[in-house]
Amino acid sequence: MFAGVVVRIGEEIRGYVDSCPHAGWPLSALDDRYLTRDHRHILCAGHGALFTPLTGECVAGPCFGERLTPWPVEVRDGRVVTA
Repeated sequence: MFAGVVVRIGEEIRGYVDSCPHAGWPLSALDDRYLTRDHRHILCAGHGALFTPLTGECVAGPCFGERLTPWPVEVRDGRVVTA
C-alpha cells in the first residue's frame, strides 16, 4: 500500500512519500497532521525532525540534510492528481 502526503504553500504544491528518511516510519501518527503549528515545516511525529515543505529537506533532527522522497503531483482542473 502506498501512502503519500501533499502540502500546499501559497500556490505551490508538493507531494512526498509518507516515510521518514531516517527511520522509514510514517511522518504523522494522525491523518492530516503533517505541518507544524506555524505551518512552516513538515514534522516527523516520531522524532521531531523538521522538513522544508517546498524542498523536502530536513533542517532539524537526526536526518539533517536528507530529503523526503518526492511524489510527483500536479493540479488538473482544480484537483490534485498524481503526475
